[in-house]
Amino acid sequence: MNAQERREPDPAAPRKRTLRNATLLISGGSRGIGLAIALRAAADGADIVLLAKTDAPHPRLEGTVHTAAEQIRDAGGRALPVVGDVRDDADIARAVHLAVREFGGIDAVVNNASAIDLSTTRELSEKKYDLMQDVNVRGTFMLARAALPALLEAENPHVLSLSPPLNLSPKWLGAHTGYTLAKYGMTLATLGIAAEFAPQGVAANTLWPRTTIATAAVKNLLGGERVMAASRTPEIYADAAYEVLTAPARELTGRTLIVEEVLAEAGITDLAGYAAIPGTPDESLFPDIFLD
Repeated sequence: MNAQERREPDPAAPRKRTLRNATLLISGGSRGIGLAIALRAAADGADIVLLAKTDAPHPRLEGTVHTAAEQIRDAGGRALPVVGDVRDDADIARAVHLAVREFGGIDAVVNNASAIDLSTTRELSEKKYDLMQDVNVRGTFMLARAALPALLEAENPHVLSLSPPLNLSPKWLGAHTGYTLAKYGMTLATLGIAAEFAPQGVAANTLWPRTTIATAAVKNLLGGERVMAASRTPEIYADAAYEVLTAPARELTGRTLIVEEVLAEAGITDLAGYAAIPGTPDESLFPDIFLD
């Protein structure tokens, strides 16, 4: 499908904005939060472009970009898996080009790809520091920048980065300085885009949870099965992201949003169904970092 053939919004659709016929470009997304966001959008009939590295099965990571694409199709959307690295400018350009060529444009960019290492300053290797800066900060900026020509043509354009508010408490600045720099860099890049492109109607926001989310990163890097059991499912992030991406872009931009607060504003206050282990009380959930 080319730009001239892009599907028009369904006139019979309900008045509440949905992601039907919208095109989302998501970095990562082979699993976890990125895939959950994609599946929530696919339920509306969205088109999803996944720029992700996992071309073949990994021994410690579930799923590939191809299995994710199949799940998106099964959920009701169309999927375009693009094997690539958000650190590679040519891969970014190819993903944007294919999104426009296949689906006629880009309505939202979701900066989901992220690298994490919670080592202290003296323990953090130079390689891991560079990886976090390249994926989290540079990748966020370059993917959004590459998509801007298409976003500026979209009806309700959004950039959404999965990064935290800028909490300058020494507790977070000193806990894992390298990672904090990288995640705050994602947020600063997003807020900068919001300020720069607000006059043109492009929204840019960040989104972060109050509790840990049951993902491979939590299992492999943050505490194994114990923390996984005290986490919420990726669907809570996906439902909050959906509320942000369907909001009017000119009315919601330049915000560092919290998952639970977004859902509360949407009238979703009972979060029990999002617990990784049903019945886990809220006070037993493991708090995420960066939020006091």
